[in-house]
Amino acid sequence: MTGWGRSGRWLLAIVVLALAGCGEPALEPLPRDATILAFGDSLTEGVGAPDGAAYPAQLARLTGRTVVNAGVAGETTADGLARLPETIETQAPALMILLMGGNDVLRNQDLAEAKRNLARMIEEAQAHDVAVVLVGVPEKSLFSQSAPLYEELAEEHGVVLLDDLVAGLLRRPGYKADAVHLNADGYRAMAERIAEVLRDEGAL
Repeated sequence: MTGWGRSGRWLLAIVVLALAGCGEPALEPLPRDATILAFGDSLTEGVGAPDGAAYPAQLARLTGRTVVNAGVAGETTADGLARLPETIETQAPALMILLMGGNDVLRNQDLAEAKRNLARMIEEAQAHDVAVVLVGVPEKSLFSQSAPLYEELAEEHGVVLLDDLVAGLLRRPGYKADAVHLNADGYRAMAERIAEVLRDEGAL
């Protein structure tokens, strides 16, 4: 016998792909007293919904963990990068949900610079042993998907990515308060999806 042959090589490829899909969870389990840092802009702060309806508050109720709402409306990734080190130092989170970049997109700022800022935020968190879940932000076009930079960042830094979460919610009028913000139902759906991913990836 001189080799596997074509059918053998196909079988080997299928086995390799199957094994690749059975990897370990990406996140460490969060203790009950762990803090989750929700870091971002208006979509984290909860603009468009009443007090107590922002996604961090709803995520806290779903997970039983402390979730700090560190969202500041209007911030760009440069603003977030400047604010993050002190926030991590003060809150000492075990995990950070990073949802930023929407204002960079809306203001037509350089997305290469936004990517660099987000990369430095991820690196800042990882330097403090803070796990990162990255949430993608859609490009500035109708019914768009998340900007490609988020998938690139997730691959380059080995972090969990929720790629189409925001774009998908904003395509549903019943979840929107205005063109770029969610209402209470939208933030609830966001919290539910994040909680699901945290469970799937081993954090809960």
